[in-house]
Amino acid sequence: QVQLVESGGGLVQPGGSLRLSCVASGSIFSWTVMDWYRQVPGKQRELVAAITSGGSTRYADSVKGRFTISRDSAKRTLYLQMNSLKPEDTAVYYCRFPYRFVDYWGQGTQVTVSS
Repeated sequence: QVQLVESGGGLVQPGGSLRLSCVASGSIFSWTVMDWYRQVPGKQRELVAAITSGGSTRYADSVKGRFTISRDSAKRTLYLQMNSLKPEDTAVYYCRFPYRFVDYWGQGTQVTVSS
């Protein structure tokens, strides 16, 4: 069983920054990819950023140049550094860890960008 716990969300003004964290625990022996999704009410969950075990990254066009995904394997922690935040970045952010044919999700952390 794998557990994911996100943190770091909050209220920030436009142009501000936040750093999200996702700590994984449980019986994890390897991993290939971890990613961040976000969801607003009434819309589908969308991929924000992904990182592979080899360090390759990809981003949604809407966040390229502003967000950076990274991970600390020793700490089993996934990060999302979010800079130059915009009101349209407001959402609940989730980390996802596909492992042994199961998609594990965290509980989500709310990010609100507003003046």
